[in-house]
Amino acid sequence: MTAGRTNPVTRPHADPVVSTPYGAVRGRYEHGVAVFRGIPYAAPPFGPRRFRPPEPPEPWDGVRDAGAFGPTPPKPPYSEAFAQYLSDPVVPGDDCLNLNVWTPEPGPGSRLPVLVWLHGGALTRGSSAVPVYDGRHFARDGVVFVSINYRLGVEGYGLFPDAPANPGLRDQLAALRWVHESIGAFGGDPARVTLAGQSAGAISIGALIAAPQAQGLFRRAVLQSGPPEAFERDKVRRMVRRMANRLRIPATAEAFAAVDRELLLRTQAEIGRLSSPVLGGPAFGIVIDGDLVPRDPLQALVDGEAARGADLLLGWTRDEYRLWLVPGGLLERVDRLGAVALAGAMARCHCGHEVPRGYRALHPEAGTAETVGQMVTDHLLRLPLRRLADARPGSSYVYEFAWPSLRPGLGACHALELGFVFDTGDVPEAAKLAGEGAPQELADAMHGAWVRFAATGDPGWEAWDATHPVRVFGEGGAGDAGDRISYTAYGPRDVELALWATGSTTAEPTVPVSPDPLIARSLRTTELRSAVRRLRRAGGVRRH
Repeated sequence: MTAGRTNPVTRPHADPVVSTPYGAVRGRYEHGVAVFRGIPYAAPPFGPRRFRPPEPPEPWDGVRDAGAFGPTPPKPPYSEAFAQYLSDPVVPGDDCLNLNVWTPEPGPGSRLPVLVWLHGGALTRGSSAVPVYDGRHFARDGVVFVSINYRLGVEGYGLFPDAPANPGLRDQLAALRWVHESIGAFGGDPARVTLAGQSAGAISIGALIAAPQAQGLFRRAVLQSGPPEAFERDKVRRMVRRMANRLRIPATAEAFAAVDRELLLRTQAEIGRLSSPVLGGPAFGIVIDGDLVPRDPLQALVDGEAARGADLLLGWTRDEYRLWLVPGGLLERVDRLGAVALAGAMARCHCGHEVPRGYRALHPEAGTAETVGQMVTDHLLRLPLRRLADARPGSSYVYEFAWPSLRPGLGACHALELGFVFDTGDVPEAAKLAGEGAPQELADAMHGAWVRFAATGDPGWEAWDATHPVRVFGEGGAGDAGDRISYTAYGPRDVELALWATGSTTAEPTVPVSPDPLIARSLRTTELRSAVRRLRRAGGVRRH
């Protein structure tokens, strides 16, 4: 992909300066647009503010330099297996609740559409400084782009008896309020804000658009490979308790605040190593708190209680699971486990034997890992997003990213679409996942759709209705060469997803009278637990 195809606009030699409610900031002109980095939207979340809701930043005198990315929140590095595919830069410092703005027209009066980006990383990794998230092409195309940092891991999503829940989500809400109050000075229209995110960022978007406190702060939302959801509180508590046991401290915010930050990060990484979207396990996540998240976000959105009138862009990649299974060789290990792996997937998805049997009948050429991966992807991701689209026909648009990475084994994996959405395939970090030589035409199609959606609410294909239109990016369809970049399919996953309507959905699968004999031998309770344990020991993977 090659970015910056249009000629840069001539700019004055002076750096752009914009006033915010807390002081003025000086940005830079780069690639023909103005960029402001590292603007604080909240005070540093340490000392007495640790594990507490965000507080406003201290105002400053004079003009604050905003030429470089601000500090990133504390986070462990990716494992060696994942670092070869994903980049996660670290900027040291405490003032980590900051954001960045790219704009074609700094100054009030332009009233341009705004896109606010929340990064992924399983709520434990990632930041707005990832080079793939460079917002210059959105600004080039007339959209004011904002990306934010927020607290991660135990700092942002630990559940303690002596601290409020969801501080990381509260950070995001504080940033969204900053956008509402300040973005007009950068050329944006606070009434035309689109929230967008991928993976954990999309899950966060789902919670925000369902939150009563966020109503009126957005007009549209993009959820890429992440559904609205709330974790079970016990699942998050188990993560905190295991960390506390390893550290030999009480499971309280006060005790955790006294632990060295680096030790806390190492402990978090060790405890979370064996958890993944495919295999389950304790993890950090957004929980119902009776305040910011008063009820399950998906149910609130389906019931129509929140985000009334909001346009939605929802979708996934064709082979999400391959980013979870290919690094470290877990794909081959799952294939070798065979029926035991299928039994583990049934336990993970709370389904009966009808579901894996149906997938195997529909795709007899698929190996065990592919069957397990698609089952879990459908259960955790596609089904809830389809349910949301079904509840909001006419204002929801659905896509599937199908282009396979040029790197061996990844296929159209989780997070691969990001370089195309941002049109940043020219940065080396995008090639780590996509390989060299990704098609610019595909970036033009996806990025253009996202720009149109932010500007008008219509990405350029039919809204969701009873025919189930899905825009497929990166796979050949009928017709001429242009169809191979994007085309609309109707109900492309209806048959697989219909299996879940007939399969059992109990808390723990029961042995049917005459199931597939290979699966039946692995369905007993002790063997289900053993199957999941064996899969986790084979290698843990975290959701991007």
